[in-house]
Amino acid sequence: MRRRVGHTERSAVGEVRRELREFLRHRSDEERTEAAELLVSELVTNALIHTRHGAVVTATATPARLRVEVQDFASEDLPAPYVPNADDGTHGRGLILVRSLADAWGVEAQTLGKVVWFELHGGRP
Repeated sequence: MRRRVGHTERSAVGEVRRELREFLRHRSDEERTEAAELLVSELVTNALIHTRHGAVVTATATPARLRVEVQDFASEDLPAPYVPNADDGTHGRGLILVRSLADAWGVEAQTLGKVVWFELHGGRP
């Protein structure tokens, strides 16, 4: 699955969730699909709020692993990944969810922007 999301398309977060759900329909169990929908929502929302250039969402699935990447195109210097504490106000909880629910996740610098990704292991039972 691959989807470009424009900077002003905040409503596209729900569309990306639906596309991911459809992509995973025959590839994943319900629990992994629900976790993936939540996590992709958080990462896409972060990309749209914190950059001005939109994002590209890519999902790949094998029987053993789902990997979702959200690439933004911000040209600013990349800060160190920040995962706040749970009591850190009303913002920043998205990465807490990613850290809690994903089997693996990370941030990779690109020539222009970055890729934030997560993986969920296990497949269709």
